[in-house]
Amino acid sequence: MIRLLVLFALGLSALPARAGDSPAKPVLQTVDYANTRYAALDQIDAGNVGRLRVAWTFSTGVLRGHEGAPLVIGSIMVVHTPFPNVVSALDLDHEGRVLWRYSPRQEANVIPVMCCDTVWRGPAYAGGRLFLQLADTTVVALDLATGRELWSVKNGDPARGETNTATVLPVKDKLIVGISGGEYGARCHVTAYDQATGRRLWRAYAMGPDADMLIDPERTTELGRPVGRDSSLRSWEGDQWRLGGGCSWGWFSYDPDLDLVYYGTGNPSTWNPAQRPGGNRWSMAILARDPDTGMARWVYQMTPHDQWDYDGVNEMILTDQDIDGRPRKLLTHFDRNGFGYTLDRASGELLVAEKFDPSVNWARRIVMDPGSPAHGRPEIDPRYAPETAGEDETTTGICPGALGAKNQQPAAYSPQTRLFYVPTNHMCMDYEPFRVTYSPGQPYVGATLTLHPPAGAENTGAFIAWDGTRGRIAWSIPEPFSVWSGALATAGGIVFYGTLEGYLKAVDARTGRELYRFKTPSGIVGNVTTYMHRGRQYVAVLSGIGGWAGIGLAAGLTDPAEGSGAVGGYAALSQYTAPGGVLTVFALPE
Repeated sequence: MIRLLVLFALGLSALPARAGDSPAKPVLQTVDYANTRYAALDQIDAGNVGRLRVAWTFSTGVLRGHEGAPLVIGSIMVVHTPFPNVVSALDLDHEGRVLWRYSPRQEANVIPVMCCDTVWRGPAYAGGRLFLQLADTTVVALDLATGRELWSVKNGDPARGETNTATVLPVKDKLIVGISGGEYGARCHVTAYDQATGRRLWRAYAMGPDADMLIDPERTTELGRPVGRDSSLRSWEGDQWRLGGGCSWGWFSYDPDLDLVYYGTGNPSTWNPAQRPGGNRWSMAILARDPDTGMARWVYQMTPHDQWDYDGVNEMILTDQDIDGRPRKLLTHFDRNGFGYTLDRASGELLVAEKFDPSVNWARRIVMDPGSPAHGRPEIDPRYAPETAGEDETTTGICPGALGAKNQQPAAYSPQTRLFYVPTNHMCMDYEPFRVTYSPGQPYVGATLTLHPPAGAENTGAFIAWDGTRGRIAWSIPEPFSVWSGALATAGGIVFYGTLEGYLKAVDARTGRELYRFKTPSGIVGNVTTYMHRGRQYVAVLSGIGGWAGIGLAAGLTDPAEGSGAVGGYAALSQYTAPGGVLTVFALPE
């Protein structure tokens, strides 16, 4: 059932999208509810992809990091920009003519409190409405046909450091949204709104009292055991949980059969672990929730008492596969901490946890013995734990760096190969925590860091194929810079991805052999997408350097320490690309 949603998410209708005849299923940034980023299209295949040509382009008019992807709903393409979050509807039947443009009014003072560039991963569509959450946390519903604003509601307060970079998830009659602000001491949450009216239906905080988190101490489980009363409060010292972070600024997925929404939570605040003793639950965790009530079914914390800023917000990819000889409903997650996790998505049972980047050293392994009290926990190497050295001391050579072995850039999964295709970072860091005082709306970070490649490494990124049931790399393509673009797998046996230098690349899904490359006007941090229109398959990608890795170019920063070390770590990127904001659409020659 999950796989069938792909057809609708790709906008396969050849008819114009008008009020009353829009696709019945949501059209999502994640391609489908399962987050597979798999397109069941094969007109472009491994044999002919080398003949791709640029069909047309569109300038967005904004010069910051362009994450996310355009949406295609019938014959309307919806293109978004980073702040100020302009949305344009293009008519594919008339050479991309602009049908309408939504230009929201937001105060510029939201920009300084946005961590790691002014990126935005775009809108989602359901039931004739386009849904978006702006940088200042305003959640908006637009009429697809006209761009008219139907309702809006504030989800947070930028004056407290609460902002947004993420997309939203329409599920049934609800809209699920997250929030950013972990670097400002926000106490973060996931919220459901009514799609028709914008009325708030429920809100679940990442930490605090059970009632606030929508956790049942006896029915919500971690690794098969009830979490128990006050599971979060018992893991924080004093009232530190009130500034606890745990933001959900990444991706959501949904299983309509189990009727569960899945997502991850981010770093605890501050980055200085000495200021928040304890396990800091439920930051750095995967959660499964009932979309109707918000109640948590199960939770699994990947990095207790995080000391490295390894946010757990990356996508949860849902597949049905055999593992250990049994058919299972699986959830696969590539965490910033460098481990690829496979869980049973019905029960939360941990099945696989292995390193997907060979440089990972902060933990030796994840304990997989169900009989051990440390089951599911990382076995930390104290040489790479900042808390071992203490405040105002630098721990060197920690791998991965804070931007993770993989950041928000989504992986893809092909049911043809049963492999996951993962854009990765190959970066380490030196980390110095320091004492910090909370002030609303001011940075509450408490650490300085520098980013650098692993010792002896020439590349700072790789694009890999991963066997999720065995926990091993099938093949790997080294890249000079981190791969910050989302992957796309297709029924044509191809995987597409973009590079920070600006190349769109196509590789063979089984072998990784490069089949095609094209240099777009700027570095690619957006996600590749494909669609059919009037019987012809197209491939589209936004280019516009930015995001954490590209913040130096996007914001004109020169101090190597700025951008949490990214300016220095990616200094060479300026030799290959420059800021831009362009949609490039490809097709085979007619």
